[in-house]
Amino acid sequence: MLGLTASLNAQAIPAATKPSRLQLGAGFSYARPDYSTPIKGLTGYGDFDFTRHLGIEGDIHIVSLWTPSDIGENTYLVGPRVKFQFGKLTPYAKALGGFGQFKFQYPSMFPKAATYTYGVYAFGGGVDYHYSRHLNIRPFDIEFQRWPSFKPDGLTPIVMTFGAAYSF
Repeated sequence: MLGLTASLNAQAIPAATKPSRLQLGAGFSYARPDYSTPIKGLTGYGDFDFTRHLGIEGDIHIVSLWTPSDIGENTYLVGPRVKFQFGKLTPYAKALGGFGQFKFQYPSMFPKAATYTYGVYAFGGGVDYHYSRHLNIRPFDIEFQRWPSFKPDGLTPIVMTFGAAYSF
């Protein structure tokens, strides 16, 4: 009887592990561009965590909705994210890359509308608050963006976002 126990492979799956996690959210963004007064817009974001601390994040910032100077900036970024869990709070850091659209809007002070596309990278971070099993509140997210190919010296906007996400 004792000889058979080794061949039964009676191992339990660890109960403390959590499978990968996906969250999709939306928020309001406030940007401080280099050239004008602050501009505002909406953001969509998604996070997929592969492990307890490492994942990937994608952000779409449409910061061309409320623009006093009729100039907007939209960015489409993706990259790795590192997070840490402290009770209901999850602070994180991220490094993103992608592209951005610089827009002259019309009708406005500009004679015609125009959109120019540039490569963009950003470093940032923030905090997620786990309100319930499936609802996460993002009270604070900040990105320090760099548009290096924008002439003459590149752009360096700062984009701040708050929002909420559904966690699967």
